[in-house]
Amino acid sequence: MEDEQDNLEYYIKFPNPNKKNTNFIHQEKTPIVILFGWAGCQDRYLRKYSQMYEDIGLITLRYCAPVKFLFWKRNELRKIAERIVKLLIDMNFDNHPVIIHCFSNGGAFLYHNFLLALRGSTKTIKVKGVIYDSGPGPRRFMSLFRAISAIIGGRLICNFLLSIIVTSFLIIIWECDILKSCFVNDDYQSDPIEYLKVEDNTCPQYFIYSKADKLIFYEDVEYFINIRRKKGVDVSVLAFDDSPHVKHYAHYKNEYSEGVNGFLSTCLNA
Repeated sequence: MEDEQDNLEYYIKFPNPNKKNTNFIHQEKTPIVILFGWAGCQDRYLRKYSQMYEDIGLITLRYCAPVKFLFWKRNELRKIAERIVKLLIDMNFDNHPVIIHCFSNGGAFLYHNFLLALRGSTKTIKVKGVIYDSGPGPRRFMSLFRAISAIIGGRLICNFLLSIIVTSFLIIIWECDILKSCFVNDDYQSDPIEYLKVEDNTCPQYFIYSKADKLIFYEDVEYFINIRRKKGVDVSVLAFDDSPHVKHYAHYKNEYSEGVNGFLSTCLNA
């Protein structure tokens, strides 16, 4: 559905009560899974993941941030996150267990702003667990170039030239953000990944990644994992050898579903 006033396009799905999974039947309130899509993600792709959660009796809320907000108008992500928090409160979801499933750096950027929005919320919303799919990782020129190229599509030569221009433009903007952060004390971080490394929420986290990922290298994900473990976070992983970026579910549906289900049991039954 679309919130016309705020221009916030989101989708909420309530599961069939007959499909409720006995693993979570003792929960007083039905858990809700919030899915934050990757850069360039369309809802029809994210819907396949939300169906996995709906099939085991959970509520889902999915949202894909516009590409322009993820790359060069990132201050808009804070407003989006605040609207999502307000939506949860307005729908009386603030006392439901919340699981965040974020895809790639795009989903992680929005999760970062969601955490900041929670700090200013009038009600407490408890995040019980976080799933990182294909990320997060530091910003690298080639990773950004490949992501931009995948989003643009089209003919090879035109794609290459336009991707180089857009990537270079974004790198300049990000460097200016870093320089600005040296002089302005603000909750908004020039690099959200650095914030997520040290954020205070120590709920369990689950990392799904692949050694064949060409956009976010598995070494970067594992480096992030080690930092979170040193912070006392209960971290578990599901690593594949050959699945592409944000395509693990498509290549290993059973292993992916079983891993996520097991992680949910850990979070919600703790």
